[in-house]
Amino acid sequence: MDLSIVIPLYNEEDNIKNLHNEITAAMEGLGLDWEVVYVDDGSADKTFDLLREVAKEDIKAKVVGLRRNFGQTAAMSAGFDHALGKVVVTMDGDLQNDPADIPMLLAELNKGYDLVAGWRADRQDAYLSRKLPSRLANGLISRITKVELHDYGCTLKAFRREVVQSIRLYGEMHRFIPAIASAVGVRIKEVPVNHRARTAGSSKYGISRTPRVLLDLFTVKFLLSYGTKPIQLFGLWGLATGGAGFLLALYYTIQRLFFAVPLWGKPGLILAVLLMLVGVQLISIGLLGELQVRTYYETQAKATYTVREVLNGESKR
Repeated sequence: MDLSIVIPLYNEEDNIKNLHNEITAAMEGLGLDWEVVYVDDGSADKTFDLLREVAKEDIKAKVVGLRRNFGQTAAMSAGFDHALGKVVVTMDGDLQNDPADIPMLLAELNKGYDLVAGWRADRQDAYLSRKLPSRLANGLISRITKVELHDYGCTLKAFRREVVQSIRLYGEMHRFIPAIASAVGVRIKEVPVNHRARTAGSSKYGISRTPRVLLDLFTVKFLLSYGTKPIQLFGLWGLATGGAGFLLALYYTIQRLFFAVPLWGKPGLILAVLLMLVGVQLISIGLLGELQVRTYYETQAKATYTVREVLNGESKR
């Protein structure tokens, strides 16, 4: 299979027919063996019934129905698990992403990139409730993850299959896929794509997602920077706080022994003890994290590195 198009859906009954027709039109003439994997994320309307009809009429359509609403990240992960293509394209099912952009993403991917991300340069959404928060979030995510993209929230992306197979998604992390993938050294390209106003159905996104996105951002930053060396984070903070507590305690000890300064009523002494205890706890957490990391990698025979390719003398013959 050359290409799999993965589309998570939740209560999009009004868009199913047009969506499939546009995808079919976009794929005509490319000469590719392709499929579209629709993932119904526990819709409460007729989305799944309409998808079943599409699958009966078109052999290229595959439908994965989840038992309940697990969220877009889980639905996308389910689509990845059922996709067979050497290249995987993701897009939203609300028709705001334009299927006609898929050939352009594939062309960019063929230039040697591992991941091509869409950028909704002319986004057709409300400014205050959607565009402004998104712009601020994209700047924050780019700064923290060191992966500079204009639009992390655009679902329209193309991946080589090995990229999809190397990542696991949890929480609300589908928007962080480029940052997560950067940990395995992928080559990323961002290209402007068409974005259309929603004409049917209702948006499932809102400002209420912001706290969850921030929490997942902390998780992504931790995984990218300290996922294989947690002692470097907790240990350094432990040494800093424990060292500060020790120096403060040493100061009070010298004051008491050599200058006869009474320690009664000195809150700094309590602070010194507290800082030393916190330091010990942070170092202990780091050591426990190191044990967890080794358990995670060694029980699954996972490597802490990824190989792009191996060249030797045989390849020249």
